[in-house]
Amino acid sequence: MSNKQPVNVGLKDKVTNKLVAVFPHSIEGSQEEIEKKVFDWYYAQGCSNENELPKLFVDVITEDELKNFH
Repeated sequence: MSNKQPVNVGLKDKVTNKLVAVFPHSIEGSQEEIEKKVFDWYYAQGCSNENELPKLFVDVITEDELKNFH
């Protein structure tokens, strides 16, 4: 992930690599800052999401993934 340019990111399953959630904003910063913001956002969507967080990772999302999401 870039430190300079905004990117579209989402959360993917570590095992299946399936897109689970799309972060609704363009975001920039260090990888650590981006991961924290995305995980905090996902947790805020529902406290039960806390149990899912260890199974997920933040990744850049392609246009095709966005089109095929849900």
